[in-house]
Amino acid sequence: MPTDDASPDPDFSIRRLWYLRGVRAAFSVPGLILASAFIGFAGLAKEAGLTLVQTVFMVGMVWALPAKVVLVGAILSGTSLPAAAFAVALSSIRLAPMVVALVPEMRGTRTPRWVLYFLSHFVAVTSWVLAMERLRGIPRDLRTSYYAGLGSTLVLVNMVVVGVVYVLADSLPPVVSAALFLLTPMYFLTSLWGSARERAGHVAMAIGLVLGPLLHLVVPGFDLLGAGLIGGGIAFAFHLLSRRRVKS
Repeated sequence: MPTDDASPDPDFSIRRLWYLRGVRAAFSVPGLILASAFIGFAGLAKEAGLTLVQTVFMVGMVWALPAKVVLVGAILSGTSLPAAAFAVALSSIRLAPMVVALVPEMRGTRTPRWVLYFLSHFVAVTSWVLAMERLRGIPRDLRTSYYAGLGSTLVLVNMVVVGVVYVLADSLPPVVSAALFLLTPMYFLTSLWGSARERAGHVAMAIGLVLGPLLHLVVPGFDLLGAGLIGGGIAFAFHLLSRRRVKS
């Protein structure tokens, strides 16, 4: 019997379906909160003197919002290019554990390495939290398709949001921009708290919340780094002690 050569490849059709499901997952409450935070970033970037093209390009290339805020802060303070690059890289180190945790969840039996490297660019708190909550309910060989839809949609939508808000920034009240920008750290905290799989994660966040303001008064330039190292170290020790108690 004759075959229809124009019929889509079944494997491609299934991957496209899961990609679209990832796209749909991006349009959620976390995605909306993230977009509202980028409204504040657009105003901040315009205040720093960045052009529309530079601001939108920064969203797509740097992606993680805290790293972009660090970069804009470096521009406002007149920091040299090497120092600004180092500050951005240092702020992005926090994403390395997220990538390490997420990549094994996405890797399938036939997943090329370049796909995992490419998808790692989309790793930030919002996409990571959504993925870690839902990937285990998705067939392993289709997880990269789902995350590609989720991550790329978050990036593209916020590039559009930043571009539109940049043009309209002069008409947006500063108080509104600041309030929307503060939604991001609040969302990060509640999402990470809810997605933590072990008590050690809660211990690390609680210690960080206490140490952050205190270290800011003592060593303002290294407050986040110090709080992360100390809080993470204590949480890791707590994790080891908990495991020993369970074994005994």
